[in-house]
Amino acid sequence: MSATNDKQYSKLRRFNLIMGFLHLIQGAFMWVVSNDTTYPVFTNFLSFDTATFSLSPQAKLFYELPLGPSVAIFLLLSAVAHFYLSTIGYSHYVENLKLGKNPVRFYEYALSSSLMIVLIGMLAGVWDLGAILLMFGLNAMMNLLGLLMESLNQGREKLDWTPFTFGSIAGIIPWLVIFIYFFGSIASGGEAKPPAFVYAIIPTLFVFFNTFAINMYLQYKKIGPWKDYLYGERAFVILSLVAKTVLAWMIFAGTLAPV
Repeated sequence: MSATNDKQYSKLRRFNLIMGFLHLIQGAFMWVVSNDTTYPVFTNFLSFDTATFSLSPQAKLFYELPLGPSVAIFLLLSAVAHFYLSTIGYSHYVENLKLGKNPVRFYEYALSSSLMIVLIGMLAGVWDLGAILLMFGLNAMMNLLGLLMESLNQGREKLDWTPFTFGSIAGIIPWLVIFIYFFGSIASGGEAKPPAFVYAIIPTLFVFFNTFAINMYLQYKKIGPWKDYLYGERAFVILSLVAKTVLAWMIFAGTLAPV
């Protein structure tokens, strides 16, 4: 390892450590200070109506999801990943960066960003357990396909974009569900509309989620400063912090702040 590269990796180590503390502080704050707001999760199983002799779905409350701890968890998951990469996992982190990959990033995103997409969906009215599980799973799969993209293209001159393409398809589906519920609520009229802050969250986070794919695209196309894999790595870290911070504080300001 050259002195220049060693300095770059050392800076990236400190960068991850700082990011870990920023996520930790926000996550701890959200957990401790947030109010006790919950969002319902329902199941919809078929029930036989003896009066009409027909089957119809019957909604039953499955769980009341506490919003504050849920927001805190996606911040704390990032904190754990950053602390791991900057401490006991640092040597392995550097080895992977030299190969042009960071598996820990995608494992963490598979959990934290999937929880984020579920919470955004719930703010738009996606409260069905089945839909929530599918949204979480598809978003997690998108990130695991990102990991496959990095693993599959090690040392290849001609890139295989199949994982990126399939991951993009998987990632857009939860957003389609969110937009269907969001615009459906608006079109229905009456009082059953999303809270005002949700109108800001959905387009803002949609843009942020797509910038991750753009960053990866630029990284593999080696456009401008993205020729250096570490530039794209730093961009991923910054995007993660900004997206999680924006979502957390928008939810806090909209519904979690103590009365």
